[in-house]
Amino acid sequence: MEINNRKAYHEYFVLETIEAGIVLTGTEIKSVRENGANIKDSYAIIKNSEVFLLNMHIAHYEQGGIFNHNETRTRKLLLNKKEIIKLKEKITMNGNTLIPLKLYFSHGILKVQLGVCKGKKNYDKRDAIKERDIKREISKEIKNKY
Repeated sequence: MEINNRKAYHEYFVLETIEAGIVLTGTEIKSVRENGANIKDSYAIIKNSEVFLLNMHIAHYEQGGIFNHNETRTRKLLLNKKEIIKLKEKITMNGNTLIPLKLYFSHGILKVQLGVCKGKKNYDKRDAIKERDIKREISKEIKNKY
């Protein structure tokens, strides 16, 4: 099971990626296992030498009852102190942002892949679309040829 943030690749240049753990409650992890998560509009911040993920939506777990969680609560990410210091330097110097790119399970533990990203301008987005269309046309011609 893997949840990708396709919007991030359209909106940002991904400069570097890093893997982090995420602190979740019992009903949240059960809901994620049932594909009930969305990271499309989420982002990460560094506050008091800790990294937090904001606006990540995890749907309510149906059998959770009164123990269900808040769907868009702020979630803490698990990183080493050295990694946090490096990320803070990269974000403050160049005006970059931390965007979650992927949610996946690694040996039964939920991980989030964070990207140090720089925003694209409109002309950059158009260039990326143009390149993708050209590649698609070339692959069609190659398939038709054989």
